Amino acid sequence: MNSATPFSPETSRPSRESEAHRRLRALLEQGLPLTPRPWQALAEQTGLCEQEVMASVRRWQAEGMIKRLGLVVRHRRLGLQANAMVVWDVPDDEVTPLGRRLARETAVTLCYRRPRRLPDWPYNLFCMIHGARRERVLLELAAIIERLDLAALEHRVLFSTHAYRQCGGRYVREGAA
Repeated sequence: MNSATPFSPETSRPSRESEAHRRLRALLEQGLPLTPRPWQALAEQTGLCEQEVMASVRRWQAEGMIKRLGLVVRHRRLGLQANAMVVWDVPDDEVTPLGRRLARETAVTLCYRRPRRLPDWPYNLFCMIHGARRERVLLELAAIIERLDLAALEHRVLFSTHAYRQCGGRYVREGAA
């Protein structure tokens, strides 16, 4: 028996607390409710209080079960059809400072580091730029390159050709909720 799933000794079945927390994990997979008090809405759906919901999420983050809370944006539904991943070959000791600078750019919606896959893939810094048209995205990129003095860095612009299904984290086994 582990502490994440307490059992009631009299019944050998999950206690109310574990059922509520399992339900909370399943609800978190669906995303936070779009309300002024999302933790309260989750509390109402699980039978927990708002403070218990927030404490559980903090504990799961500390334990590494939840790595981060993020937002899945359906770009194409918003009219952003030209979505470009710009990949950069940055000296390793410059990736963090440049990544921070790129992340502050208004046009950059996502920026992260990944390991190189040599010899075919020398790129180690990735950023996304979304726009309604390719021309606009390329103009934004050109302005960023000039503003941050990046002309000397090797990079490639990879435009999306297909929108794949996006989803958040999964915390409950299929069929267990």
